[in-house]
Amino acid sequence: MAIRISHELKRLLPQLRYEPTPKRLRARLGDVLVLDSRRAVVLWEPERFLPVHAVPEDDVVVRLEPAGAEPGPTPHHPGPPSSPYPFSPHTADGEPLTIVVEGTEVPNAAFRLADSDLAGYVAFDTDAFEWTEEDEPVIGHPRDPYSRIDIRATGEHIRVTLDGVVLADSTEAVRLFEGRLPPRAYFRREDVKFERLAPDPLQTICPYKGIASYWTAPGLGDGRPVAWSYAAEESVPEMAQIHGRIAFFDERVDVEADGAAVPRPRTAWA
Repeated sequence: MAIRISHELKRLLPQLRYEPTPKRLRARLGDVLVLDSRRAVVLWEPERFLPVHAVPEDDVVVRLEPAGAEPGPTPHHPGPPSSPYPFSPHTADGEPLTIVVEGTEVPNAAFRLADSDLAGYVAFDTDAFEWTEEDEPVIGHPRDPYSRIDIRATGEHIRVTLDGVVLADSTEAVRLFEGRLPPRAYFRREDVKFERLAPDPLQTICPYKGIASYWTAPGLGDGRPVAWSYAAEESVPEMAQIHGRIAFFDERVDVEADGAAVPRPRTAWA
């Protein structure tokens, strides 16, 4: 019997999942080293789509202390989050930990896993630290080793509307294909009706594409952001085709491709 891989991955969602990474991983709090490991794993807690890193406790160079029975939110560095979901509360069994760095406490920034296959491993809140892989800084949550992004130019006539108002119209978009996520069309700025949009304060981090800024469509839809863009000067050179272009939440707008309506995808952003 043939197996559709995406269905198998979805079936695994309720389980604690991990994959070792060969990259040397380091985390710092300011100038202070927190961990240094060549034995890190990319870790997904049950029902979590986005991963974190976990390393053996022997590779942690600061003090870890029990965080207490009722973990609260972890203090984050200023800036956009790497995930819409907080590090705690946790969906795996284990012990919340406070990190003590030169007398400064960072509560609930780590989590000692109870699973026997990951005995001795501690997971870390991505947003609480600055990270490097090998000798290069990285942003956002860990990259999924089994996901990839492809960007392809398209000559389709793509039209975006909301409540009957045109927000974008182009035959020179590019489409971004990212794993199990819906394809996204990225429009040239001159093909977007910016007079119908207004900047939104929301910012988010994508480890693959950079820092995203958002727009709403005042007076249209439900008031939530409808579009985003990654800045043209972003330091993710492999994503140069989309930097500065505008993409829309196809879940929140109406899209036509060559005159045919495109069904709104059903995702967490609907």
